[in-house]
Amino acid sequence: MQTPASPPMNYLQAFGDKAETISVLTWALLWLSIAVVAIIAFLTVVGVWMRRTSLEASEAGREPIVRRGGGLSWITIGVSVSTIALFGAMIWNAYTMAAVSKPPRDPAIAIEVIGHQWWWQFRYKSDDPTKIFDTANEAHIPTGEPIRLEVRTEDVIHSFWIPALGDKLDLIPGQTNVSWFEADKAGVYRGQCAEYCGRQHAHMALMVVAEAPDAFRAWREAQLRPAEKPQGALAAGATLFTGRCGACHTVRGTLAGGKLGPDLTHIMSRSGLAAGALSNNTASLTGWIADPQSMKPGNKMPRLELEAPELSRIRNFVQSLK
Repeated sequence: MQTPASPPMNYLQAFGDKAETISVLTWALLWLSIAVVAIIAFLTVVGVWMRRTSLEASEAGREPIVRRGGGLSWITIGVSVSTIALFGAMIWNAYTMAAVSKPPRDPAIAIEVIGHQWWWQFRYKSDDPTKIFDTANEAHIPTGEPIRLEVRTEDVIHSFWIPALGDKLDLIPGQTNVSWFEADKAGVYRGQCAEYCGRQHAHMALMVVAEAPDAFRAWREAQLRPAEKPQGALAAGATLFTGRCGACHTVRGTLAGGKLGPDLTHIMSRSGLAAGALSNNTASLTGWIADPQSMKPGNKMPRLELEAPELSRIRNFVQSLK
């Protein structure tokens, strides 16, 4: 999906009311900082030029000390201008924080974001228990709708950050933080864990796919459905998957109900594997199942020591989970 929203990790380009409010402040502070640097550089050059002297050296070979007045006035002016600029920036920053603290209307969708070493769990909440489902590393949202975020972590501190959609939101052990975001244009928005969280911190990416409300509803209905009942050779793969992988992974509609790893019920609907470390294709999936530690060292998925036929059956079953 190539749209204006697609460039990755671009915090100077905003999409949505919240991000645009923050972006205006960002640009203002950026230009203020550039102006400060330019003014200081200019005054430094002027000061050096004004201190040049053509006086003859004294008999001892040293230039006489010449003290000129007016220095204190420069300090007074500089401190006054700096104070006004910093005070104005502080007021603007406080106004922006207040403006983005609450969405313009009550969100109709709430997503619980759970950080793990090193992947993201997205739980779509609902008052109806049958409408709750999980996905991993790739969330979908409707355009033009504020989304409530409830973030927490299962292990260490993480930081949820999608630059084009707003601010960073820390995930603190034992605490749930609440915020919101919104995308006003369809597109794929890349995010990243912005707090160092261990060996694979750099490979803890996420994607938010913003799409038209009708497309989002269709995606949501598809995600709510359990996996199709495997037939023929896939049934043997499903049985093998449950025995070897079901203690950690869930596939709704089967006996696999593990909670340690991502829900794989519709894994083939996602664009990536291993929190963005790999593309979701046959080669990557095969390598990931066979030896996850060689592809993302330190992750919590063990090597299963599968025989080639077992690997093939499990992979074929996983590829049927669309």
